[in-house]
Amino acid sequence: MTTRQRGRGILLTSGLAIVLAVVGLPFYWLVVASTRSSKEIFDSPPPMLPGGHLLDNLNTLQDSAQFGRVVLNSLLIAAVYTLCAGAVCTLAGYGFAKYRFRGREAVFGLLMLGLVIPAQVTLVPLFRMMTDLEWLNTYQAVIMPNLALPFGIFLMRQSMGALPDELLDSGRMDGCGELRLFLRVALPPMKPALAALAIFLFLYQWNDFLWPLLVLRDGASFTIPVALASLQGLDETDYGAILAGTSIAALPMAAVFLALQRHFVSGLLAGAVKE
Repeated sequence: MTTRQRGRGILLTSGLAIVLAVVGLPFYWLVVASTRSSKEIFDSPPPMLPGGHLLDNLNTLQDSAQFGRVVLNSLLIAAVYTLCAGAVCTLAGYGFAKYRFRGREAVFGLLMLGLVIPAQVTLVPLFRMMTDLEWLNTYQAVIMPNLALPFGIFLMRQSMGALPDELLDSGRMDGCGELRLFLRVALPPMKPALAALAIFLFLYQWNDFLWPLLVLRDGASFTIPVALASLQGLDETDYGAILAGTSIAALPMAAVFLALQRHFVSGLLAGAVKE
């Protein structure tokens, strides 16, 4: 290795270390603040070492927001939503990519309008629909309205479009039914795209705040974002407890990403493949 190459390596490593420090510092301070009292959080300069109030903050979370139950609510809703929405988006993407029918492009274009229409526009009609179905304060009211997510369908359509038609035709010639063809032939090569879709859907539901806030009424059925928002009082707010809850909320997101990161980038790139 020449001196010039060694210098480039040092510069690259130093640059990456600086970027890592800039990105990681807020997360480190979040963990530190979750172990501090509200008064200590606002000290100047801010504390940069862990304190001794973590258990107090966790007890406040449990007493004020039933946080153990809230975490289970969020995990259940996010997991069920990821599975159901993933199935809907994958089937829809497969249908748009591999079946020819009249008006296919027009229907897909209308569906893609959902990417540019603000979600707030649909809140009132969706809320009326949940009221008519008597689904308010239920898990299905949080899960059902966004199962056919336009971005998820778009991602899977683009990924399925890269699948050779000859592979499907050979399966049909061997007597494979359409459902079996989808499960045994089309899905296995789509693992990277499915991993990217799963990460996106899980994070989308895990972080959703506005819609659960509207349809969930009982504190025992709250999700984490709604429960943390309920801890903000008009006169006093326990920021130590809120930041402790935020730290806990970040753990499942990190776990899902780390578990699927091997397929994540290739799955996103698969969405750029043209038919």
